[in-house]
Amino acid sequence: MEAEAENELRTRLAELKQQHRDLDAAIASLEGSASRDQLQLTRLKKQKLLLKDQISWIERQLDPDVPA
Repeated sequence: MEAEAENELRTRLAELKQQHRDLDAAIASLEGSASRDQLQLTRLKKQKLLLKDQISWIERQLDPDVPA
């Protein structure tokens, strides 16, 4: 993998991880509120799962399994 492409992936990975942490905080806040919006909570959780999938994909690109 070229250094430039790797740097772009690492930058994107950092952005996605930050978004994932932000969603974690938003979900925790919404779960703790008295007026829980279940639909909004479900949407945030789905978005968080999509981010997790993207993070996993990028991590696999950056550190592929090497056959022994």
